[in-house]
Amino acid sequence: MIAKISSGKDTAGLIRYLFDTKRATDHTDPHLVASWDGFAPDPGRSDDFAATKKLLVADLDLRVKQARRLGRAPEQHVWHCSVRAATTDRHLSDEEWAHIARRVVAATGIAPQDDPDGCRWVAVRHALDHIHIAATKVRGDLSTARHWNDYLTADRELAKIEKEYGLHQVVRGDRTAAKRPTRAEQEKARRAGKAKTSREHLRTTIRQLVSIATSPEDFLHLLEGVEGVLIDVQHFPSGDVRGYKVALEGDTNAADEPIWFSGAKLAPDLSFPKIAERLTAIDTAPATEPGSRRRPNPWHQATAAAERIPHRLDHGDDEVAQAHIAALGEAIDVLPLLVPSHLRPQLQKAATAFERATRSRIRAQQDHARAFRGAVRALRTAPVTGDGSGLAMFLDIAVLVVLAAARWHQVHRHDQQVAAAHQALVHLQAAYHQAAAGPLTALAQRQPPGRTMERHAQRILVILPDHVQQVLDDPAWPALAAALTEAENAGHDPEQLLQHAARLRTLDDARSTARTLTWRIQRLAARQVPSDQARAAQSRTWVTPRPAHSGQTQPSPSQPGPAAPTRHR
Repeated sequence: MIAKISSGKDTAGLIRYLFDTKRATDHTDPHLVASWDGFAPDPGRSDDFAATKKLLVADLDLRVKQARRLGRAPEQHVWHCSVRAATTDRHLSDEEWAHIARRVVAATGIAPQDDPDGCRWVAVRHALDHIHIAATKVRGDLSTARHWNDYLTADRELAKIEKEYGLHQVVRGDRTAAKRPTRAEQEKARRAGKAKTSREHLRTTIRQLVSIATSPEDFLHLLEGVEGVLIDVQHFPSGDVRGYKVALEGDTNAADEPIWFSGAKLAPDLSFPKIAERLTAIDTAPATEPGSRRRPNPWHQATAAAERIPHRLDHGDDEVAQAHIAALGEAIDVLPLLVPSHLRPQLQKAATAFERATRSRIRAQQDHARAFRGAVRALRTAPVTGDGSGLAMFLDIAVLVVLAAARWHQVHRHDQQVAAAHQALVHLQAAYHQAAAGPLTALAQRQPPGRTMERHAQRILVILPDHVQQVLDDPAWPALAAALTEAENAGHDPEQLLQHAARLRTLDDARSTARTLTWRIQRLAARQVPSDQARAAQSRTWVTPRPAHSGQTQPSPSQPGPAAPTRHR
């Protein structure tokens, strides 16, 4: 159940709307289901509708008029709450809706239970799936009702009602969600033939700029260059930036003035102070690899940085975890700007969905995501080129990180964020399959000869005994074998690469062990070939492979072992 609460100053106007059956086509058989004393006049069940409606308004406004004579009546004296059931819920009876209305006015402080001075209220039902509660805020002692945080208290009460009545349990938030477009904004966009409202369009634009900006100054510079967007930057007397607001060209009000949105009105984390906090916590990615003049592949760096996030979510402080989830959102936001056109729709949908998962009540320690943020910014100058394997390997790990983020939110009971992460996963996985198809097919076409395949299978058996059959049965096995062969031809030791790839992160949650290993091998093989001395040092640091089953020993790579396992077809 969902409650919507508002205030007003026209009791008669609200009652007129609730009982109107001419202009509101969904209003059928309007009538009272409950009232403050159970005896309120019901225009919907009266032969003289106009007279009864006038009498009902007078009864509701009685205390308001009394308080007004004493100068104590609130200006916004009308309290209006609609309570709507889910479309999948059964139709509740009038008696059940009456019980729900009494619990809502009691929980919100409008008419506390067993309080003879509670406010006057009525519950009107004019459709099968919802009711409206209309109340005046003046109590019997002529004081104003204390209904602070009424939305939260009503929402908590409705959560209990859903369980008790066996109704659909709504995914509830923590008040960190971005403000939804109003109905007027949606209608305006529809009339203009636009898929998004101005608010949504500007929110997406700002988030993408934040994802590529390297400093607060860079963000404002980028924003000034966006075509079709107006910007107004406010400053303190000292000259420092206080905030900003944006508008779309051509989006004007009745006075032909631009309709402005401050960053905070677009989303809680898009105010200038929040953006500045994030953009001052960025490490610049190294220009060259350690000990080499070669420029590192930005996609490989971003993937390596992303692989460390699940560990931080599972073992770090909540503030550190929240910072990395926010940084992950920035990484997903930047992807539609970099990828080929056929991948943009899915990735833009993923970014839009995951936006809700980037915020919670936990305050992020932004400094702890410096390295990942720096790696994401390096992608700004690295659009997808070549065979697209860099993008594919980044999307592969992004899917796993989003899953880890969903688990973290689940532990903290962030229901809306969990739902958003799962929604983003659908689009990320679709984009990954599209992005990975080409590189994997190209690699598989370079599948090495049978004897080489057998040697690689033997290495898999020794180094990854728990995953060997899973790898060899995977359609991506030929691509993995090709990646190992190409790395070996480039001078790398395939056994050490496999050992290193296996140690980067657990493979237990990989959707395709062979694909995950392929991307890791390619990323590791892109590095400079280590010297003989460096190889010897690496071999001493890596862990000896563990046996597949207790009581069995595995042959060392230098000794002949059992025949390589065969694939089941």
